[in-house]
Amino acid sequence: MAFKLPSFNPKNEPKKSGRSALNAENTTLIMSGLKKMSDSSAFDTPLIGHLPVEKQYILTMVGGLGFLVLTGILLTYSGIQSGNKTEYITKATEMQMLSQRIAKGAQQAVAGNSAAFAQLKASEKQFIDNYTAISKGSLTLPASPKSTQPMVVDLKKDWTPVETQINQIISHEKTLVDLRLNVDSINKSTNDLLEISEQLVGRMTDANLGQRETTVASNMVMLTQRMAKNANALTSSDTIEQDVAFQLGKDTTSFQESLRALRDGSERLHINAIGDADAHNKLVELSASFKPFEASVTNILSNMQPLVETKQASVAIFDSSDEILKDTKKLAAAYEKLGTTGNTFAVISALLALASLVLFGIVNVNESKRRVTQSEAENKRNQEAILRLLNELGDLADGDLTTNATVTEDITGAIADSINFTIDELRGLVSGINRATEKVTTTTLQAQNISEELLAAAQRQAQEIEETSAAILGISQSINDVSASATQSAQVATQSLEAAEKGTKAVENSITGMNSIRENIQETSKRIKRLGESSQEISEIVELISDITEQTNVLALNAAIQAAAAGEAGRGFSVVAEEVQRLAERSGQATKQIAAIVKTIQSDTQDAVAAMETSTQGVVEGAKLSDAAGQALNEIGQVSRNLAGLIENISAATDNQAIAATKVAKAMQDIQQITEQTTAGTQQTASSIGELTALATDLKKSISGFKLA
Repeated sequence: MAFKLPSFNPKNEPKKSGRSALNAENTTLIMSGLKKMSDSSAFDTPLIGHLPVEKQYILTMVGGLGFLVLTGILLTYSGIQSGNKTEYITKATEMQMLSQRIAKGAQQAVAGNSAAFAQLKASEKQFIDNYTAISKGSLTLPASPKSTQPMVVDLKKDWTPVETQINQIISHEKTLVDLRLNVDSINKSTNDLLEISEQLVGRMTDANLGQRETTVASNMVMLTQRMAKNANALTSSDTIEQDVAFQLGKDTTSFQESLRALRDGSERLHINAIGDADAHNKLVELSASFKPFEASVTNILSNMQPLVETKQASVAIFDSSDEILKDTKKLAAAYEKLGTTGNTFAVISALLALASLVLFGIVNVNESKRRVTQSEAENKRNQEAILRLLNELGDLADGDLTTNATVTEDITGAIADSINFTIDELRGLVSGINRATEKVTTTTLQAQNISEELLAAAQRQAQEIEETSAAILGISQSINDVSASATQSAQVATQSLEAAEKGTKAVENSITGMNSIRENIQETSKRIKRLGESSQEISEIVELISDITEQTNVLALNAAIQAAAAGEAGRGFSVVAEEVQRLAERSGQATKQIAAIVKTIQSDTQDAVAAMETSTQGVVEGAKLSDAAGQALNEIGQVSRNLAGLIENISAATDNQAIAATKVAKAMQDIQQITEQTTAGTQQTASSIGELTALATDLKKSISGFKLA
């Protein structure tokens, strides 16, 4: 297919002698139009038509440029007003968002969230910056218009107390964060306290250490949960109930007193110190775990005042956030209603500029008509040069790139030179197309390389399959190892069973000894109970003595009053003295009863001592039996260690299985990827070869009509 340049023969007439036969009349259509324009009558420019053309150009140009500059200034001013309006709306909208973020951040900050303090400070600063910008202005934004100032003042009234409350919360940042850490420490320690307390109760119940002591320990279990709940309630709730704080302090004191009573005994609680070694160890462990818990509670209670103040401030901020949101919405709506005054003047100025340009156009048209008349003769001279150039381009239209146009001094000289340059460039383009055809061969070689890569991928696929088979064999061997280890584990388990039987016998003997100890302890408990009853009687007698003492004081007072009233003749004093004497006798009798009871207590105490000695002997026997149980348990421990070793072997074999399975999975994935690569490469090869074939055909057709030499 030959490359054809646009033909200049309007009727596609046959060419003469290989060149286009052109009619001069048809090629001067534009010239004829210009001639008609020059023949039409011109009209004078309004207002300035009497002036010379140069002055008309100057006046219309200066007027148009002046009005255009004025229009630009007015549009710039209008744009600034529009930008300020947009900035006002943006800041008001941002303040709406900040009011809600501040309310949320205040709640989180009071809860001790350290990140919330940073957010609260940033939000407060941004809100203040926005308010300052719209109320007083900034480097890039003037103060709000007078029409919106009342709403700005309302916003300031609602914001001022909120700002004070925010600063109050920020001033207690360290305290609130520390309180949060204290609560976290309490929550972390609660589970330990609960677990140790329950273990203590279980040990005391098993050892039958006394109903009252066990009750105190059980109450400690309940206190661990209630203290944690109240501590969290103080920091997480929006308000603080004084009853919760009081109950937290009371529970902490009760827990500490219970620890002290179980460790040292307490006459007030009527409980004895724990004598069991295991229970005592648990008590020591519980006391150690309670120290950081107690310190955290103490810190919370000591900072109740700032906590209450900040929570109240947070609630106030939350309540005020709605008012601030309403104020900012009203302010944004007021900004939306603001208009711009520069647009109207800009339109007027633009119309004046347009009128100036119209006048300039009229002047230019009139001048053009005059110049068309002058240039008509010159155009006729150039017509023949143009026809000559077009005839020379006839061979170029047939695809002959060896043709060159004649360069003369006429107007067509520069055109001919440009056409020659274009022919040279076109000749280079066709040569480049020939070179592109050669690249088809290179593309074919690339297709061959792709095929070779596909072959290599297939080889890698075969290799991966071999590795997968080897991995499967490794898995099989690992399974055999697991089986062998399991057999050995069964043998060791048999040995462990025998050792466990020995330990069971030893434990049974130990239990028998402990039963004897329990009986002695029960006897001791009965005698101690008798001591308690005697103590109760002593308490009643002491109360009686107290009553007698009170009556004695009253009678003595009456005697003094009567003696003072009667003077020297006070006979009533003798009656009072007799009553005092009788009361003294009653006191003496009570004292004797106390002495008798004390003797009884002493006797019971001696019996209790003897019973405790018997208990001690039983404990010695129990210790011997415990030694035997310990030896048996040592054997069990040795067997358990053997079992652990075998289990490790089993675990290692299992790991090998896992590794082998991983290799299998990885190999299968590689096989899948290689298969996909093979398919994609094959498709790419087929597509590339097809495209190259089509490209070669098109290139040959495109350049077949050109003559390069």
